[in-house]
Amino acid sequence: MENCQQNSLKKGMATATIDHEIEKPRTMINKAYANDMISDETVKTFKKVKKLTKKGSDIRDRILSPDEFKKLMECAEDHLKPVLACGYYTGMRSGEICALTWDKVDFAARMIRLEKGDTKDKEARNIPICNELYKILRALPSCIQKTDSDQHVFQYKGSGMKKADRNLKTACKDAGIKYGRFTKGSFVFHDLRHTFNTNMRKALVSESVIMEITGHSTREMFNRYNNIDDDDKRNAVNQLEQFFSNVTQMLPQTEQISKSE
Repeated sequence: MENCQQNSLKKGMATATIDHEIEKPRTMINKAYANDMISDETVKTFKKVKKLTKKGSDIRDRILSPDEFKKLMECAEDHLKPVLACGYYTGMRSGEICALTWDKVDFAARMIRLEKGDTKDKEARNIPICNELYKILRALPSCIQKTDSDQHVFQYKGSGMKKADRNLKTACKDAGIKYGRFTKGSFVFHDLRHTFNTNMRKALVSESVIMEITGHSTREMFNRYNNIDDDDKRNAVNQLEQFFSNVTQMLPQTEQISKSE
């Protein structure tokens, strides 16, 4: 594995790409250990192989702006649009979206009700449906024609996203958005989860409520998906200036009270 890392570096591969490839044999080793096929010593040997990417530098921080989302929806194929909307308006994972069936969609309560077996962390979750997503889901032909309760909501049936990713790559190209996991400033489907978290926080939604909707069990994981951008920083300075302005307005009144005393 170490030789593989070095050979890949010589070929000019990005460290994040190399680390991604190394995870495959690492997963195989862990699985073998769990099945009592190899010893502790063998696992220790493989654990000596370290990631090349510095800790924290591989965390994605791409947020899709409202204008970018609008352009992407305009350029996306019809069967991809509702999938993108679901990711943008709910923060659901791609696997959860592609595997979603109509029996999990509660239109009366405007909730998507995921059971333990539907989520990555094996925790049931209720996700609210906003007005825009409600209209999109109601307009789907399968919503009208559904006969079985377990019928998939979207055309990308199952948990696979390969076809959807190919369609997304084309849509991004047409919308003028860089696509790819390992290119700086590029966009992938999972970034919609980052976008949802950040938009909810900017809308002043309680962090505990956001974590309940997205299924983040720890504050550390929530912080990874919540991005502070330049607009946040500008707003912070504006708030500071407003604070100074309020203090200045209060000073004459304070001085007057002091003199009267």
